Amino acid sequence: MEGPRLSAFHILQALCVLLILLEDGPQSTRASACRRPCPENSSCVNGTACLCDRGFKSSSGKLILQHEETCEDIDECEQGKPGTLCGKVAECHNTVGSYYCTCIPGYRLVSEAAKFSDAKENTCQDVNECTSGKHSCHKSTQCHNTEGSYECRCRPGWKPVPGSPNGPNNTVCEEISFPTWTPPPGIKSQSLSNFFEKVQELSRDFTSASAQDTIQKFITSLDELEVPGDLEALALSDRYRMATHLLSYLEEVLRNLAKTLPGPSFTYRSPLDTELSLMIQEQRNGTVTLGQSHARMKLNWTQAAGVGDSGRTVAGIFSSRKMETLLVNASVELDPEKKIELEDTHESYVNKAQAKILSTVNTVFLSNKNTEKLDPPVTFSFSYHPETPKSRQELICAFWKGNDSGGSWSTTGCKKLGSSNNSITCQCSHLSSFAILMAHYDVEDLKLALITKVGLALSLVCLLLCILTFLLVRPIQGSRTTVHLHLCICLFLGSAIFLAGIENEGGQVGLRCRLVAGLLHYCFLAAFCWMSLEGLELYFLVVRVFQGQGLSKRWLYLIGYGVPFLIVAISAAARPEGYGRGIYCWLDRRHGFLWSFLGPVTFIILCNAVIFVITVWKLTQKFSEINPDMKKLKKARVLTITAIAQLLVLGCTWVFGLFLFDPRSQVLAYAFTILNCLQGFFLFLLHCLLNKKVREEYRKWACMVTGNKYSDFGTSTSSTSQNQTRSLRPSESGM
Repeated sequence: MEGPRLSAFHILQALCVLLILLEDGPQSTRASACRRPCPENSSCVNGTACLCDRGFKSSSGKLILQHEETCEDIDECEQGKPGTLCGKVAECHNTVGSYYCTCIPGYRLVSEAAKFSDAKENTCQDVNECTSGKHSCHKSTQCHNTEGSYECRCRPGWKPVPGSPNGPNNTVCEEISFPTWTPPPGIKSQSLSNFFEKVQELSRDFTSASAQDTIQKFITSLDELEVPGDLEALALSDRYRMATHLLSYLEEVLRNLAKTLPGPSFTYRSPLDTELSLMIQEQRNGTVTLGQSHARMKLNWTQAAGVGDSGRTVAGIFSSRKMETLLVNASVELDPEKKIELEDTHESYVNKAQAKILSTVNTVFLSNKNTEKLDPPVTFSFSYHPETPKSRQELICAFWKGNDSGGSWSTTGCKKLGSSNNSITCQCSHLSSFAILMAHYDVEDLKLALITKVGLALSLVCLLLCILTFLLVRPIQGSRTTVHLHLCICLFLGSAIFLAGIENEGGQVGLRCRLVAGLLHYCFLAAFCWMSLEGLELYFLVVRVFQGQGLSKRWLYLIGYGVPFLIVAISAAARPEGYGRGIYCWLDRRHGFLWSFLGPVTFIILCNAVIFVITVWKLTQKFSEINPDMKKLKKARVLTITAIAQLLVLGCTWVFGLFLFDPRSQVLAYAFTILNCLQGFFLFLLHCLLNKKVREEYRKWACMVTGNKYSDFGTSTSSTSQNQTRSLRPSESGM
């Protein structure tokens, strides 16, 4: 309500003033009619009112009706919107009763007048202080005009002296010198000494005018490093340390010398295919692309300038095959996230990764030395020699991470975006020396792999001896021997196929890999089925003595070979693609297909574990009944040996594999591998070497081979004597 009342009051006041003017006639008459004096900066309207002059106002407006009112100056600059009174690049100045405009510093009117009255008269334009001589740049600098001001920048080939700011007025410069070379300590090499002498010569002869020629000679000197040569005889750690030193030094040299070049760009390619590309421009916004035959880089140009650097900005890519030979066989330091991803993929612990360099080593540098965290990241494209990754191999983008003891490749902060036409696109949040590598991941525990191969080889020999023994030794023929024989046959076939074809070298799941996986599935399931029959035979032997001789051969074959065939047939029909993996020719873990093996195995192990507990309990009772005077220590020893032997025969040691949920669990992995790779050896020890009848047959065979006569009478007499002796002593037989 305040606004409308105030507007109506002003309207009525204006009408009142108009009526008074119309009634009082000419000014002379009004002046003579004033009955009281008007305040300063106002004039009389009639006998009761005064009017403030132009550029002034009273507290109630322009018309003064009260005696105590005064006329105050109006600040037009404050009331007007910025830029409306005087226009752009101009300043408003208030005066008593009026105002005027001037151009801001660094600008002046075309007419060179000092001031103007309003925006219509604004002709302000930039003053070029550099051409007009109105600057204070030091003689070692160059004046660069800017909009409304100027800057003092070092001349090409010069740099600010220490402590001098690279600012607009007080910069003092000195000529850029060739960086000094300090050889890495503790490395003795004639090639390195020759390079050092050439660098010293370039440093002595260097001038800003010869920068381009100096850069070319420096690259040639680097190409002449003799690799292979005496550098090849250095230890790998010394070679990597020298490479780290060289990469750091050449980056410093090329960054400094690039600032002395006159042109906006420079490219040089040596006869040995070493290539340098430089971009030298003023600071500006936007994205730029720098490229050559080996590499391309896309970055935001604002990232290229160093802090406080107002001069020209440099970006460069140096690509060298000489550095590739120095960094050969270097290891790869995997990013923690990458390592976890690889271990999930390969289902194994990743020890380390070796690398083969497929591209040149590309050193990327900018005027800005603080490039550890770039936002947004820089995008690269690197050319490389095409090579198809094999099993446990991968193409990666990596950078050289040097340290005092040498260095290694690393993937931290870099990722591969894609590849096409023998070129890989990478994105990194920092700058360094980059290369495309063929990384070979060591996903095997070499000790565990050796134990597996040696253990399986030993088991194969023992299983073959078991098979021959069970076939040829007549005194032990029976249903138990039949079970032993076919258990050994299944384990022999499974172990042989495992050694020969478990690894999928090509990485692609083909027919061979699927066939190997299917055969392993069947052989090991059959082995477990025969282990279950071992448990039944043991149950009949110990628990149900004199109550039957166990299953017939027909049922033994039906269970031992028919059940695993049925499981494999159903599994293959339901999901044939479940056979084979990218790394191993085994069952695929996806969609629960692995349970077509783990399910039956778990059931058999649990059943055999129950039988094992019952038989050990029954054996304990029998020992007490047969010979109650048997010492507790001997009884415990016999029971322990018997229990361990039965655990191995019944396959209960495979329970370690059931709990091996994480393949990186070293303790479980070693326990599972050692116990089960030697299962054939344990079977031979238990059923052959510790069996008296088998040992006697071995003696006969040995005598036949050596030509000695085997005495049945001697053996019989010895056996009778032993039996008589044992009848006088407590029984010690626990087997």
